[in-house]
Amino acid sequence: MDVRSAQQMPQVLGGGEVLAAISTRIVGILREYYGQGPMTAKTYAVDDMLVVVMRGSGLTPLEQTMMDSGEPKRVIEFREGFQRMMATRYRDVIEELTGRTVVAFLSQAHVEPDITMEIFFFDPGRSRVSAVGL
Repeated sequence: MDVRSAQQMPQVLGGGEVLAAISTRIVGILREYYGQGPMTAKTYAVDDMLVVVMRGSGLTPLEQTMMDSGEPKRVIEFREGFQRMMATRYRDVIEELTGRTVVAFLSQAHVEPDITMEIFFFDPGRSRVSAVGL
């Protein structure tokens, strides 16, 4: 195989690299569509489930207004609604990077402390997911 052919082939990522790439891509989507991203993000693989945990997104001016008005539940509802709208984009990224089919997506937001979790469940075709070999 010549050098050019090797460069054109997609790079296959292994366990920890896949998890890091997922965190990076999900944060990138948030920054692009939400206007800001979390301070930290880490992705975990357990059995047929993938969990992206993000901390410290900070509040947008709109969310801060809701909080100042004593409406933290509205901030959570707003964030969860946004995550549902982003579900297809998230699924596409997860499927692209893992080669697995996502059959379910759940999102959970919390504001004090500021933590968001994106949870993806894979097809049962492969019964075990691990950080070593998705």
